Amino acid sequence: MMKIRNLSKRSVSTTFSLDQLVPSNHIIRKIENAIDLSFIYDKVKHLYSSFGRESIDPVVLFKIVIIQYTFGIKSMRQTIKEIDMNIAYRWYLGYEIHEPIPHFSTFGKNYSRRFKETDIFETIFSQIISEIIDLNFIDDSSVFIDGTHIKACANTKKSKNEVVEKSAKFYQTELQKEIASDRGNHGKKN
Repeated sequence: MMKIRNLSKRSVSTTFSLDQLVPSNHIIRKIENAIDLSFIYDKVKHLYSSFGRESIDPVVLFKIVIIQYTFGIKSMRQTIKEIDMNIAYRWYLGYEIHEPIPHFSTFGKNYSRRFKETDIFETIFSQIISEIIDLNFIDDSSVFIDGTHIKACANTKKSKNEVVEKSAKFYQTELQKEIASDRGNHGKKN
């Protein structure tokens, strides 16, 4: 007997929590449990006013970038679209299912107004990347150049944290280019 799916069930209300919907072994849970981002509040506190409309939580700004980088999403605009649709990402950011995700332009304005011409972004990401390396989330035994696999032959006693700083700086530069390009495409000043 052939079954025909009743699509009217799409509008049925149910009670659930996002916590129930995100599998316990999902990578986003592992990231949440492993990396404590609360240090960000102290680092950016001086960049926020004590009056006016509430901003996006600064930890959320960095979590959005972590989602983009971890899951290889090409642009911030696409990252915001993915977060809007992905329950695990919403859970990670602390956004409810019906709560609107910040618009891409809001993210860009917060980023450029608060972090432009400062080293805050680079400092925070360097600390995050250092913590990720300490947790062995990054395998530094191989280096890829032009897509060619090359075995690393590094002396661990002479290593420096320059790679961490360059990675954060590179990502900051790429993010600034993307924001500037989007603003230009929409006829806005940089």
